[in-house]
Amino acid sequence: MNNYTRRGALALGLGSTALLAGCGSKFISYDGPEVTRVVIQKSSRQLALFNGNTMLEQYKIQLGFAPVGPKQFEGDGKTPEGRYTVDKRNPNSAYFLSVGIDYPNEADRAYAAEMGKEPGGEIFVHGWGDKRRASSGDWTAGCVAVTNREIKVIYASVRDGTPVDIYA
Repeated sequence: MNNYTRRGALALGLGSTALLAGCGSKFISYDGPEVTRVVIQKSSRQLALFNGNTMLEQYKIQLGFAPVGPKQFEGDGKTPEGRYTVDKRNPNSAYFLSVGIDYPNEADRAYAAEMGKEPGGEIFVHGWGDKRRASSGDWTAGCVAVTNREIKVIYASVRDGTPVDIYA
């Protein structure tokens, strides 16, 4: 299972993460194993970072406010399901830091169009931002939320182009 504890991952940084600009910085560097895949299990509220078949870290997550079923339309409050790719990041996110995925993909856009609706977009894995939040309960508009401390590691270790598999 997980080779690192929360404390170990943040202190040792999945083996080698170091703080850049002191304790108050939201940016850290990462020189540990390459993250080759992100796996999100909606039903168990878990996000895992993998190098090949080796799990590097696992985090508890919060989802869209209507978590059952795949995101299909703008405003449905659901988190997508399927294979996506990290395609952007936002260092100035309202939710501390965020890493975006390429939802909607071609199939998502086609389905929404067939239904006469918009698919929505701007799906990110992000922190909690400035608000204090309970560690359980879904509250996003369809994104995947982790704590601010956890998004530091994800932001530093997950590169653009990394596959993201989201399961029900």
